[in-house]
Amino acid sequence: MNTTALIRPAWTPATIALMVIGFMVFWPLGFAMLAYIIWGDRLDGFKRDVNRATDGIFAGCRRGSDKAARWGHGSARTGNVAFDDWREKEFDRLAEERRKLDEMLTEFDDYARELRRAKDQDEFDRFMANRNKSTAPTTTGTTKPASPSTPKRKGSNLLDD
Repeated sequence: MNTTALIRPAWTPATIALMVIGFMVFWPLGFAMLAYIIWGDRLDGFKRDVNRATDGIFAGCRRGSDKAARWGHGSARTGNVAFDDWREKEFDRLAEERRKLDEMLTEFDDYARELRRAKDQDEFDRFMANRNKSTAPTTTGTTKPASPSTPKRKGSNLLDD
């Protein structure tokens, strides 16, 4: 590790000043600088371990893509004409099955959408019928005048005020 660097994981005047400024500006920056001062010398080993792990992951991806190309997901041929023809027919058959399944899924989605619409329409019609029953005035043809013994409540009729 380069010990002549101005900012290094050690208690130097520059790192202490950066830590204090970090706490004054935005407290997580101060904690980040403190963590760098305390554990910064371990960063090289951590970086090496992370690089090794990600290289292993991406190497697995490369192996997976090579297998996919070998098994017909790419344009690679095996050299056996009979097998290649059979494989192409199977891929075509599977593609046709996939297309049929997609069509059936679309038809079912349309059916379910129409079913929901019909149910919603029925509920709406029922709501409107109940609403019209409760707000419809009862007209029997004759209205009984209010008797003088019935006390009038103030504000019961807007025209009475």
